[in-house]
Amino acid sequence: MPDLPYDFLGGLAENPALPAELVDRLVAARHRAYGLAKRPGLTVAQLDALIAHDAHAVALSRHLPPQVRRRLAAHPDPGVRTALVISAAPDEDPELLERFAADPAPKVRKQLAESDRAPADLRARLAHDPDPEVRAALAQWWTAAPEPVRRALLTDPEGSVRAAACATYFCRLPHPVPPADLVPALLADPLTRAGAAVHCDPATTDLERLAADPDPEVRRALAAHPGLPAGVRERLAADPLARIRLVVLARPDTPAAERAALHDSITGPFEPPGEDVDEETAFELEMDHIGVGIELWMLDLPWVTADPLPHLDSPHPVFRRAAASPDLPAEARARLLADPDNEVALAAARSSPDPIDPATAERLDRGHRPAKRMRWRPADAFPLPVETLRRLADDPAPRMRLLALRDPELPAHLLEHLATDPEEHVRAAAASHPAHAPATLRALLDDPSPAVRRAAAANPALPADEIRARLDAAGL
Repeated sequence: MPDLPYDFLGGLAENPALPAELVDRLVAARHRAYGLAKRPGLTVAQLDALIAHDAHAVALSRHLPPQVRRRLAAHPDPGVRTALVISAAPDEDPELLERFAADPAPKVRKQLAESDRAPADLRARLAHDPDPEVRAALAQWWTAAPEPVRRALLTDPEGSVRAAACATYFCRLPHPVPPADLVPALLADPLTRAGAAVHCDPATTDLERLAADPDPEVRRALAAHPGLPAGVRERLAADPLARIRLVVLARPDTPAAERAALHDSITGPFEPPGEDVDEETAFELEMDHIGVGIELWMLDLPWVTADPLPHLDSPHPVFRRAAASPDLPAEARARLLADPDNEVALAAARSSPDPIDPATAERLDRGHRPAKRMRWRPADAFPLPVETLRRLADDPAPRMRLLALRDPELPAHLLEHLATDPEEHVRAAAASHPAHAPATLRALLDDPSPAVRRAAAANPALPADEIRARLDAAGL
């Protein structure tokens, strides 16, 4: 009997058109963790069979009947109970949530502390949980906690909890502001100083001392303080770390000449430090210079967006991008749409109240190169017309050929052409297209790429007879 590729079986498990009798055959197979547990509409008997093989996968499903969730809540594996917290619905059974809050495993309570679906009174109890990791998770995730809860976390006897409660990064927005009467003590604590620096009172705080703090996160947070005296701002503008100079660059009170010098220092080539700098510090400076490029690309400048016209001709693309306000006059918007920096033009398009013409939409997508890997692309916001999509099927750039597959009625000859594309990710996208002829899908099921095979098996257009024949041949 031939072995069926795991990717083929995984794709079948995701196929929404898989007939019920074939679902039963997959459930009954020796290997059952093919993503079947994620399917809606599974019977209790099918779920029982899957639980016997992989209870954790079943617990992650958001389609479980209440009686199955209650049964899994008593599972001996804490990982299974944690998975139930992750998959909890907004209307989760209150009794189950109470049970999770008192679970003997800290990892279950920690997951509940992170969940926005837990009721406020239950989360408030977790602020006094015996495990500091649970309390720290609550501090990081429940940023809208009532003041008594925030105070308890900010004054927690465990340093890790205080650090999580007064940090420079939180897992939810908006970031909480510590009560003013606690700020002096938070500044005195090295674990909370960075989170408190931006909230300090300049009139009663030794700003020079903070500007010289050995912790770069303290200096970085101080650099964002709206009430900095010019002398402290200038000192931070000369900081050896580029990510701190970037914060000074973004301040509205930084003079234009100083901002230009800061921009050059951040975007220019890295200059290795002298021989008097130790190897570890030199490495940190180089990594800082590399990382600041991503931060510059993501820089938020709300004060520029609020008053955009003075920044339309800024020599710094990030300022022109921030100038893409929804209220721009038509002439100013047209200038930004034609900007040589694609991200500036894209920001102008995204803030435009008017439709974007197809030629501009194609140019924006063709030039899009995000600093981080991300699925979003300009064509998601500015769909291209059918005639453009079909032309792109023969484009030299694989990422542009992918767009052709967004045409649900793509002609058969173009679809077949893309199904044999030399690029694996293009073929995988083609394998998901709903208009495939059965013969093309059968060929894709035998593609050398696992991703292509999986996509073809998950395609609702795959004939049930083809699936049945392959399962029969494998003895499943």
